[in-house]
Amino acid sequence: MSNKKTFSTRIDAERLKALKHLAVDEDKSIGVLLEEAIDELIKKYEKEVIKPLA
Repeated sequence: MSNKKTFSTRIDAERLKALKHLAVDEDKSIGVLLEEAIDELIKKYEKEVIKPLA
């Protein structure tokens, strides 16, 4: 059984339209695309926070 949670947010119409088109083009659900984007965002900020000591 999945451990996923539901949440909602607001997004401007143009971004939502682009996301829907991308989902169709990539044959992926919007949820899958959002998870990919969130994973990349977390990686980006973890790299900025955890910098090697010089």
